[in-house]
This record gives sequence, structure tokens and C-alpha cells, in this order.
Amino acid sequence: MKELSKESVTFLEVGEDGAGQRIDNYLMKHLKGVPKSHVYRILRSGEVRVNKGRATADRRLEMGDRVRVPPVRVAEKADDAPVPARDFAVVYEDDALIVIDKPAGVAVHGGSGVSYGVIEQIRRARPAARFLELAHRLDRETSGLLAIGKKRSALTRLHDQFRDGAIDKRYLALVKGRWRDQLRNVKLPLLKYLTAEGERRVRVSPEGKESHSIMRLQRRWNTPFGEFSLLEVELRTGRTHQIRVHLAHLGFPIVGDEKYGDFGLNRDLQKHGLKRMFLHAASMRLPHPLSGEPLALSAPLPAELAKFVERIEKADGNRDAVAAL
Repeated sequence: MKELSKESVTFLEVGEDGAGQRIDNYLMKHLKGVPKSHVYRILRSGEVRVNKGRATADRRLEMGDRVRVPPVRVAEKADDAPVPARDFAVVYEDDALIVIDKPAGVAVHGGSGVSYGVIEQIRRARPAARFLELAHRLDRETSGLLAIGKKRSALTRLHDQFRDGAIDKRYLALVKGRWRDQLRNVKLPLLKYLTAEGERRVRVSPEGKESHSIMRLQRRWNTPFGEFSLLEVELRTGRTHQIRVHLAHLGFPIVGDEKYGDFGLNRDLQKHGLKRMFLHAASMRLPHPLSGEPLALSAPLPAELAKFVERIEKADGNRDAVAAL
């Protein structure tokens, strides 16, 4: 990786590993130690340019693009810890892509105070692989299906499929409260912003981007420590924190959500065995990015979530089961 200058402009040429990547993610990969808020500031100010033109944060790069980066000061690292190789449970793999079942608590990539994530660990575990890039993201505390491109052609097609809604992604989310609608379309625009501490957040705002989630009720429970509803959520758009913010805005926060949830309830539920956010990417249907053959993939609820469901089943004095898990 080319060393960036603290005193003068640096020019980076996008290679195969950066092709198809958003420029904000590309810069964060190269600007290790630079706060995310500063990366977005230099993008907004126009100091970063691609092929001599201004670029917004969501600009996708192409192989051979020339990226101008202004002088930046990178925090000195006392010691660069090596990335440990790690194998993840593989749900599907061929020459074009890998789909893994990501555990909760693992970031998909390094950055924002995280030295490394899934993609860096998989690259270390597969040193002979010439190309491995994330096709999409999952939040750190979300478990479930995560797709990784093994060829640039497959990655580009996967990006197109996610953008065009050709991939049917469904999540299981346990929320606080009694959800009443069997089926509900939620169309609330979402706006990303940064807190004073530089942390990324999202809120419902008329100035935000169009966002569409479809909620289907699976089950409800009434327990001594609260009412809960299990929802299957279909994403028609893929905005940052979309499910979490849509549900919290409607008054049904996901249990265990440390950013948008009910913090008092989260503390109480830790005593009952739930120590993470109950959001799981459970299924994905898509045409194969190269062959077009239909793929139907699924990942079962992780043990810690399944055990919590068992616990609220037993605690439910007046169960209202709408459908089986």
C-alpha cells in the first residue's frame, strides 16, 4: 500500500482490489488512523478528487481511476498487531463467490477503532486467493449471511443486484412490544449524520434517502419481563442501519440494540441471557452473479438467540403464536 504524505498531495491508482468499492470505504482502507469524520470532511470539501473531478462519498471506483488525496496526518500506531487468520462457517462457495454465516461481534472490515474484520481475516486464512472483496455489509452485532466476491466480475454484478433489488434478503428481528400487523410496508426516508464524537448515526428525516422495509409478523410473546414480537424483515433498499432505525422510529426497538434500542430493557435482558442484538440475516435468494442460476441460501438462528427464544417461550403465560419459526 502506498504511503500517504503528511505534507503534500498523494495520488493513488485504483487496482483490482479497489474496483467497485465506494470511495469512502477505499479511503478508510488507505487512511488507517484517520478519524472517519475527517475522511468525510475532505470528501465534502472537494479536496479528494477522482480523475480530476469532485467525488461524493458513495462514488464507486473503477480500475485505473486516479484518486487525489490531500495531505493528512495519520495517528502513529505503537504496534501493528498482525491480522489473525480465521475460517468462518461457509454456507455456499464456488469460483465466483463465498457466502459465510458471520457471527455477531465481528466487524465486516477494519476501521472505526477496529483493526481488522471478517474480510481481512479471510484474506489471511486464504493467502493464495487473488481477489476477495465484500459484496455488502452487515453491522458488527448482526449475525448471518454475508457475501464475498472472489472475482471482480462477480463482485460488480453482486453490487448491481443489491442496488437493483434483485437479491431477496430477509432478517429475523426480535422487538420490544406487541406488533399487530401481519404484514406492513415501512417507507421512511433515512438520513445519515455524525455525532459530535464522530460516530455514525441514522435518523428518519424528510431530507433522507428513500428506504423500504417489509415487516412480517412471525410470533408474539407476553412474559413477566415484557412483551416481544418476532418479525421477518425483507429489505427492498439497503440503507445503513435501515431495519434498526425503522423499527425504533415506530416504537418497536430491536432488543439488545445498543445504538437505537431501549437501554434499560437491554440491561434487564442481559440477566435473562440476551447479551447481543437480536438481528440475524437469515436468508438470501439471488441469481448467481455469473451463471444466473437461482441460489436460495439460509443460516439458522445462532444458539444464543435460539436459547433466548426458548426462554421467553417458557416465560410466556399467555402465548400468542402466529407462526412457527
